[in-house]
Amino acid sequence: MLKRHRNKSRPLSRRIARGGRAALSGCDPCREACYLMQYEGQTRIPSGCAISGIFSRSGGKFSGDTIVRSIAPMHDRSNGLGGGFAAYGIYPRQKELYALHVFYDGARSKDECENLIFSAFDVNEAEKIPTRRISEITDEPAVWRYFGLPYRKNLEDTHLDEREYVARFVMKVNTEVRGAYVFSSGKNMGVFKGVGFPEDVGRFYRLEDYEGYCWTAHGRYPTNTPGWWGGAHPFALLDYSVVHNGEISSYDANRRFIEMFGYSCTLLTDTEVITYIIDYLNRRRRLTMKEVADVVAAPFWEEIETMPEPRRRHYTYLRNVFSSLLITGPFSILVGYTGGMMALNDRCKLRSMVVGERGDTVYVASEECAIRTIQPSLDRLWSPRGGEPVIVGLNKGVRA
Repeated sequence: MLKRHRNKSRPLSRRIARGGRAALSGCDPCREACYLMQYEGQTRIPSGCAISGIFSRSGGKFSGDTIVRSIAPMHDRSNGLGGGFAAYGIYPRQKELYALHVFYDGARSKDECENLIFSAFDVNEAEKIPTRRISEITDEPAVWRYFGLPYRKNLEDTHLDEREYVARFVMKVNTEVRGAYVFSSGKNMGVFKGVGFPEDVGRFYRLEDYEGYCWTAHGRYPTNTPGWWGGAHPFALLDYSVVHNGEISSYDANRRFIEMFGYSCTLLTDTEVITYIIDYLNRRRRLTMKEVADVVAAPFWEEIETMPEPRRRHYTYLRNVFSSLLITGPFSILVGYTGGMMALNDRCKLRSMVVGERGDTVYVASEECAIRTIQPSLDRLWSPRGGEPVIVGLNKGVRA
């Protein structure tokens, strides 16, 4: 729990930057007031959360230590209540199998969830996810993973394709099994997250032992929800993963629409609904990632009216058909998926995001320092415009 200042009713961490708390240890109200009266630039109040992503177009793999070093300089943008990573290409030996990562609160929830898993999937391997004990990470749940495929008979009986079957299975566990939470469910990819600063979460999960062609990372500064293991980012469904910095004002409208199509927003957090929106538009409605961006960060109507006819017709159609999926409010997101990564700002660019390139590798982060830490020499560095997606994929002929 965040400690409250003895002379104020609001948490001190909400009123001053993290760096200032150390300076104010044992402070009195006068000293605190002097600190808060400092000029612009003398103190740093981060705009909440940190994101970072690295993608190799050639499919070259690199260890998780790289993304951990990238997110570490943005330590002050999070407050220790959540950190996490998504990695692609890390399970080459089981790349044709779904990898289910699951949190368990206790033995009873594990037994109940495993009964469902083993009745739904032909499980090839089940094991605890390797971790290391460190003092910074405490009260961790049991963390397991299962590799397998849905039973063919189950697919035939339900008349569902494989991916829809797995998506519905995840929803079933996360809504019906108390104390169990499936937080990763794609092929040849995995999410690793928990309560702590991201660099500590990376050490806890021993990410230096994994190699992937794409990594994303998140440092959390929750404003509306408590810090708990399932609520940390990334949020994932199938091979889609989302890390997010911001606070969307359209949450209720987005949630009401997406829940009409079988999604259950159990965590009451905006990143969860963004993940389901992307799954719905890309997998179920078969929109391209560029079209997905055109829906969730659509231009204002006055901009659309001035566009040439083909573009005006395109955006008018998307805004009319998917009006409830427009995401409003400040956000910057990184979306990982098999063979690609997309970076996107809200249409007003109310959250920072920079992109860098060096050779066939693309870097995205909330701050330039996160990129320069791991790649000081860049071929190109820029800040995308609001609503302008940066979409990267594997080179032609390279298989994920």
